[in-house]
Amino acid sequence: MENVILLTMGVAFVLALIMGPLFIPILRRMKFGQQIRTDGPQGHLKKQGTPTMGGTIILLALALATLRFADKTTDLLILLIASLGYGLVGFLDDYIKIIFKRSLGLTAKQKLFGQLLISAIVCYLLIREGHSTDLYIPFVDFHFNPGWLYFPLMAILMLGASNAVNFTDGLDGLLAGTSAIAFGAYTVIAMNNTQPEAAVFSAAMVGAVLGFLVFNAHPAKVFMGDTGSLGIGGGLVAVAILTKAELLLAIIGGVFLVEILSVVIQVVSFKTRGKRVFKMSPIHHHFELVGWSEWRVVITFWAVGLVLAVIGLYMNEVL
Repeated sequence: MENVILLTMGVAFVLALIMGPLFIPILRRMKFGQQIRTDGPQGHLKKQGTPTMGGTIILLALALATLRFADKTTDLLILLIASLGYGLVGFLDDYIKIIFKRSLGLTAKQKLFGQLLISAIVCYLLIREGHSTDLYIPFVDFHFNPGWLYFPLMAILMLGASNAVNFTDGLDGLLAGTSAIAFGAYTVIAMNNTQPEAAVFSAAMVGAVLGFLVFNAHPAKVFMGDTGSLGIGGGLVAVAILTKAELLLAIIGGVFLVEILSVVIQVVSFKTRGKRVFKMSPIHHHFELVGWSEWRVVITFWAVGLVLAVIGLYMNEVL
């Protein structure tokens, strides 16, 4: 199995490397450029017009490598629907932003509907497959079974975690690096559980995002857009669910959790007290505004993500 995992990762990496020079000029000619918020860090204004929707590179490399090396099972179908389905919602969001030259694409209700629809399809397939509804709480070493409530909880988890991953995509290479680490951890968990489809899928995502990182590292030649960030988020939650390491996502994906919590804290504080806790949210922008370079923020968040992934593997009794 180890050889297949490494081969899958390598193939996805090479595919992303090949597609980058092909897709980026096309995106540039089609004027699919990023719209930058004027109220954000001023240093980001120079990124205006950088090609976006590069997440198509990630998702294509992921799908091709996974379909080549994984068995065609219901597990694989769930993983691909979660990732590509959420990626499609992100694609529509990106496309509307570009066509109408604005920083907001789909309305909140439209995006929510699309995400919930994909989550409902995933939950239906889980039910049909007889997926266990048992939940393990790693912090206290406790198991409990919420019964039918498990599936609404998983739909909420997909929605929240995919948006947390989406919030993390704000600096060159930040999400590509942190997601590669998280998927690397779930590759190990899936291999330990002898779940080849989840392991192959996770390894393919690692290879795809690392290949994309070659073009997305600072200074970025292309951004993944919501196409990539939502696709990555949907796939990450689906892997966590299938490997029965759902709640470990709070540890392994701790960087994503902190990012979305910083947004929630900022909004609640401003609306209730009229004061901001952070100079700007998500929190990676706060560190920029206190004087950290973009690269320093990215490297620090990668390091934190790696430490959390190791802790998550330890708690899962893999290490």
